[in-house]
Amino acid sequence: MPMVEEDALGGGTPVRIFLAATVAEARRVETCLDQLGANYFVRVEPVGRTLFGSVRQGAAFFIDAGQAGAGEDALIRAGLGAGVVRTQP
Repeated sequence: MPMVEEDALGGGTPVRIFLAATVAEARRVETCLDQLGANYFVRVEPVGRTLFGSVRQGAAFFIDAGQAGAGEDALIRAGLGAGVVRTQP
């Protein structure tokens, strides 16, 4: 499934499952979620600060809560475990 608009997630509760700090990392996450067939959307969020104090922006990936476990597992298997944001059981 391709990325969807935030309000078109299908009525489910969105859960943030990944925070990508680089464009390359975000592209890998998109590929992984597309292969999984998950509906997801991306939102820009702060990920930290630069050496000079500027805010660094990253890509936060949100997925329907019902697909969160499968999404996390797929990202970890793809070697992207460092950016996975664990969901609450």
